[in-house]
Amino acid sequence: MPGPADSNTFDDGARRARSLLSRMLRDEAGVSVVEFAMVLPVFMMLGLYGFDIAFLASQKMQVSQLTLSVADNASRLGQTDNNAVAPTITEDQVDVVLKGALKQAGQLDIENNGRIILSSLEYDPVSDRQFIHWQRCIGAKSVTSAYGNDSTNNGMTGTKMTGMGSGSNRVAAPTDTAVMFVEIVYDHPSVFPGFMSGPTELREEAAFIVRDDRDLQDPDEKGLTGTKKNACS
Repeated sequence: MPGPADSNTFDDGARRARSLLSRMLRDEAGVSVVEFAMVLPVFMMLGLYGFDIAFLASQKMQVSQLTLSVADNASRLGQTDNNAVAPTITEDQVDVVLKGALKQAGQLDIENNGRIILSSLEYDPVSDRQFIHWQRCIGAKSVTSAYGNDSTNNGMTGTKMTGMGSGSNRVAAPTDTAVMFVEIVYDHPSVFPGFMSGPTELREEAAFIVRDDRDLQDPDEKGLTGTKKNACS
């Protein structure tokens, strides 16, 4: 049978164990570390998602500014022509505007990830119709104008047009002039593909009325002189 010394040793060990357990239960030194480890993934997810959204907003603004710039530049074609007769716009001039837009786009890489669609919206007083006289495109993305083309569905053929634009008040060309209407469609890549938001298609539109007199030519003619470039189809 255990003697008094053995009993005292057992009691001391039990007291030390209870004391140690009590101290461990009261010890809060590691609580903040555990809490941080639990919330860190949540904060990382929110941070990455916020960065992805900010990048999307930045690229949307860049595409919008590029759209305005292309429409503005196209509306100024012919301004430097000093002839007394209103100038006719050439295919080469339009080509310069579109290729210049690709350079201006920079890291957006519109050439491979998007498409620029430039349309000359005009008015034919004989038929009282708005129509797309000519339309030129650049960029590898396979997409068409949301409003028609310059052949089978230009407003004179196909569905009658009231103008161009996604709003309730569409842009319409006045008599004897044209509106340069630009659509840019761009595939915005996610910063973290397959993890956060997926690729997003951005679509921006802009319109500028032609700044000076321009020989628009008859609706039955192609509207541009020179060898055809940058066809949309």
